[in-house]
Amino acid sequence: MRSLMVRAADAWGGDRVRRVLGNGALVFGIVAAMPACVPKAATLADGQRVFRHETFGDEKFWTDTARMHEVVQRSVSPSTALSVGLKVDADAIPPEIAQAIKSGQVDLNSPATTVALLKLNAVVGLRGTVQTVGGKDTLVRLGITCALCHSTVDNSFAPGIGQRRDGWPNRDLNVGAIIALSPAITPAQKAVYNSWGPGKYDPRFNVDGKSTPLTLPPAYGLAQVKNETYTAEGPISYWNAYVAITQMHGQGSFSDARLGIDITQSPDLVAPKLAALRSYQHSLPAPRPPAGSFDAPAAERGRAVFTQTCATCHVGATGTDNNSGKLHAPGETGVDGAYAARTANKGYRTTPLRGLWQHPPYFHDGSAPTLAAVVAHYNRVRSLALTAEQERDLVEFLKTL
Repeated sequence: MRSLMVRAADAWGGDRVRRVLGNGALVFGIVAAMPACVPKAATLADGQRVFRHETFGDEKFWTDTARMHEVVQRSVSPSTALSVGLKVDADAIPPEIAQAIKSGQVDLNSPATTVALLKLNAVVGLRGTVQTVGGKDTLVRLGITCALCHSTVDNSFAPGIGQRRDGWPNRDLNVGAIIALSPAITPAQKAVYNSWGPGKYDPRFNVDGKSTPLTLPPAYGLAQVKNETYTAEGPISYWNAYVAITQMHGQGSFSDARLGIDITQSPDLVAPKLAALRSYQHSLPAPRPPAGSFDAPAAERGRAVFTQTCATCHVGATGTDNNSGKLHAPGETGVDGAYAARTANKGYRTTPLRGLWQHPPYFHDGSAPTLAAVVAHYNRVRSLALTAEQERDLVEFLKTL
């Protein structure tokens, strides 16, 4: 099955997208290691802009190849968009329009309303260019940004509409179902994309044609964490470049001989923006647990259980032993190894523990729906011999992180 990315490569020309399958030296095409410093406010503001609004020129793919602007213009109403997990930034909606929405004067079942929201730059993670054609607002270009998957809203205006929560994974977002709307992909590809479900995405499907979707990870609380991804291929700017170029289809250069990827595009619209993007991501703190969301005495007992049974791998303030480079074979923790087998390192890093209350389901594949299921899994697989009370206490502690 030819992937959407390979078909796009054909459309762009083989001299622009080259895949090298040899065993050459690893080249990230980015500067992964930069001096540690406190980012300036201007850098953070620029990074926020990149995170929320930068498409890296990926309109060339989503418009010219995937023709998603046609789909949105024709058939994606706000109600449809919200049903597949897209979010709306309430702060981008003028007060008079917000009032009209509240009073029912805005048709949320009309694709024209979605175009109007895109014109306001109010749809989180989507960037549209709207022009007047024949006296009518027409969506002529469409791109995506980092915020599509790694930002949500607080629902303060209405379900799916509110103030942004950057770094929070959008576990409502059905990425596969959205991509499957493209008229440029095959029925077989549509079937795979539609099989993923909300909150999941496979960042290798368009590289190797296999499908083992991952839960969208949080992008907060990463300032002290190395190798931020599930399988620790590289630091955050490596992953940002990988996603921006191979998944968002931004215009840039990315090479990793371990994965047989060598993409060269000029001008590079990605690399110059990686430093500011990283600074902004590193500035995002993990959300504190809501007041009253855990049993404090039980959590304190659970802390002792955690120290005795979990702190060997979930070490220190970062909650992961991967800061020292350690990886784990899937069998060590009893998780599915299909995705790891498709990656450079063939193993999983210990997931940092932060904001756990906010982003169920758990594990890389979302196979544990609750924290109680996580604890029960490890109690069984690791033979921890925890009592039912100790399991409950440990869950309460995990809710505090």
